[in-house]
Amino acid sequence: MKQTRREFVSTLTMAGAAIPLISHLPAEEDKKSGQNYPVRLFSKPLDSYEFDFMCECLVRSGIDGFDITVRQGGKAEPTHVESVLPRLAEETEKYGLKLDMMVTGILSASDPFTEKVLKTASGLGIKYYRLGWYDYDLKAGIRKSIQKCRNELREIAVLNQKYKISAGYQNHSGTRIGGPVWDINELLSGISPGYVGCQYDVRHATVEGANTWNLGMRLISDRINSLAIKDFTWKQINGKPEAVTVPLGEGIVDWDKYFGTIKELRIEGPVTLHVEYPLLENGEEGLPLIKQQDIIVRKLKKDMDFLNGYIDKYKLR
Repeated sequence: MKQTRREFVSTLTMAGAAIPLISHLPAEEDKKSGQNYPVRLFSKPLDSYEFDFMCECLVRSGIDGFDITVRQGGKAEPTHVESVLPRLAEETEKYGLKLDMMVTGILSASDPFTEKVLKTASGLGIKYYRLGWYDYDLKAGIRKSIQKCRNELREIAVLNQKYKISAGYQNHSGTRIGGPVWDINELLSGISPGYVGCQYDVRHATVEGANTWNLGMRLISDRINSLAIKDFTWKQINGKPEAVTVPLGEGIVDWDKYFGTIKELRIEGPVTLHVEYPLLENGEEGLPLIKQQDIIVRKLKKDMDFLNGYIDKYKLR
């Protein structure tokens, strides 16, 4: 009897439950190369520009590569990934940059585009990717929601092993799974971070736990396989407090405590720099492209210099 892909993956997962517990190659390769914290730019804020413009921005700002969006509305759509992503990778290489991380909306191994995206990305040397986010089914309950999503991640882990690629589930403030970091510990239980781990975001962790984020980070430290970097401050908007992303060092994230904890717990992995504050102010969108690029590069470089300063301060390289 012919098996569907889901049945095949489920059979592998049940029969070889230990498979997703094996350590994974990408992280080991990074350690051997001495680049335990390579920095990439989450491409979203630049995705509306031509790709050569994006590459020039990175070269000028000292950022070595992209964490490229490969999702609906991203720089590469899943429907066209086989033709678009190789072109982007070729262009990236021409500029001496790396394209080894991506951001996806992947939530299921059985989605018709999941294997196509992973196969294409892996073939181009992409080692890490971010997953989408799961919602709680409040009728089913918190624990059953997590259990259902963990089963989905086990199947994704099998595909990741096949294509030698690692996934990260980002903790993101709000009411979805992964808002409170503590639920990620249960979500990823029994799955190797080499195949599916956590992309730890200190900005969102601080929003949800101003005084307890460090405890959550310690709880899941052995599951963290990549690091998302951004800063924020609280502002009152329409009478309600709102977390607003700002340039690194201009917000309230405790960077000394954060990097000190990374060093103490020996957390290693690639870094994705998220620049989610306005790169251009009102009126600057109409400037010539070269002037827009000057403004963007200045802001990117400021964040990159800040980040490098802390990496050097805590001797993480």
